[in-house]
Amino acid sequence: MTTEINPVLDSVKEAFAPVTEAFKNFQNLEVPEAAREFVKKTANTAKDRAADVFAGSEKVTAAIETAAADSVSEAAKISRNIQQAIYQDVEAFFAGIDRLASAKSLNEAVQIQSDMARARGELLVTRAKATTEYLGKLVANGAKTAQDNLAKVYTKSA
Repeated sequence: MTTEINPVLDSVKEAFAPVTEAFKNFQNLEVPEAAREFVKKTANTAKDRAADVFAGSEKVTAAIETAAADSVSEAAKISRNIQQAIYQDVEAFFAGIDRLASAKSLNEAVQIQSDMARARGELLVTRAKATTEYLGKLVANGAKTAQDNLAKVYTKSA
C-alpha cells in the first residue's frame, strides 16, 4: 500500500513545486536600495520634526512650571514625563522603520519586527512599574501633607 501512496505524494510534490520555489524566492527577495533610501529619508525627516515638536513642548512645560505653584509643578513633572515617553516612542518607531528599511529579505524584516515588538513589550512593563511606584509615592506624600495640615488645624483649635 505504501508503494501506491508514494507515486501520489510525488505527483503532489511535483504539482506544487513551482509554488514552493516561488515562496522560497519571495522570502529572499531583495528590497531595492532606492526604496530603502526613500524610507530612511522620510523617517529621518519625520524624526527631525518630532524633535522640534518635543523641543517646543519642553519650552511650554518650562513656562508652565515657572508660572505655577508646587501642585502645578508636580503636574508639569508628570506632563514632562509623558512628553518624554511619547518622544522616546516616536524615536523608537522611526529607528525601527530605519532598521526595517535596511532589511534585505522578508526573513530579516520579520526578525527585526519581532525584536521591536519584544523590546516594546519590555518597555511598557518597565513604564508600568515606574508609574505605579511614582503614584504610590505621590499618594503617600499627599496623605502625609494632609495629615500634617490636619494636625496644624487641630492644635490651633484646641
